[in-house]
Amino acid sequence: MAIRGTLLLAEIKQIAAATYHQVRWPQADEVRFDGDHLPVWDEQAGYLDPATGEVLPTWDEALDALDDDAEPLHVLRFGEQVDVQGVLAGTPDADQCIRYLSKYLTKSLGDALDGGQAQRDHAAGMVDALRYEPCSPTCPNWLRYGVQPKNAKAGMAPGRCRSKAHKPEHLGYAGRRVLVSRKWSNKTLAQHKQDRRTWVLEALGQTDEPTDPHRYIWRPVPAGDANVPPLAIRLLRTVAKRQRWRAHLRAGGQSSRSRSFGN
Repeated sequence: MAIRGTLLLAEIKQIAAATYHQVRWPQADEVRFDGDHLPVWDEQAGYLDPATGEVLPTWDEALDALDDDAEPLHVLRFGEQVDVQGVLAGTPDADQCIRYLSKYLTKSLGDALDGGQAQRDHAAGMVDALRYEPCSPTCPNWLRYGVQPKNAKAGMAPGRCRSKAHKPEHLGYAGRRVLVSRKWSNKTLAQHKQDRRTWVLEALGQTDEPTDPHRYIWRPVPAGDANVPPLAIRLLRTVAKRQRWRAHLRAGGQSSRSRSFGN
């Protein structure tokens, strides 16, 4: 995790030790309904026990039935090892951190997820294990454990939840590689971009003039446009352009320092 700002090492460790998230849900370790023995739907009462006709407790009733000493179903917290390193901009350590982050943010990004039969078997086992794991209060899998899901409706059955949490294509990774938290910086992405722009212009000794909003005209590019180079070429051009910018920035900074020293 990389964050911007200055924080005391002891304070970060205290924050990590005190940060946790717990999910207080009904217990899901005892299977009550399985196979052909599944709850049946009643328009008036909701889901019933097929053998006794007993109405299954609703989601709110199941939560109210939990004891004060009941353990949360899920608890997430930081691990015991907290390695904090302060890095100053423009130092060799900063360059090394940037290379390290860039390496692992883009590692295997273009590789296929199919890593052989062993990986397929492992993924299939995880999908099978998650098939009956409740993923949310509205998950139909709660019927398997004798609880009516929140906002229950007809047609629900354990193992048939349509949530992404149970789908193989979302297994293990279903989001972005980079998440932005404004709780640490208190700035938007536009404000961070403006800060970087101001810093670069100051380093080059130029004034920060506002950009003309009508400088470019943006239009969607149709698929298969012959004027658009392949993605690999565009990436290489972007990398080359960034390298030129960095070289100009270093040259401008050295020139600025030389002038200041001479004066």
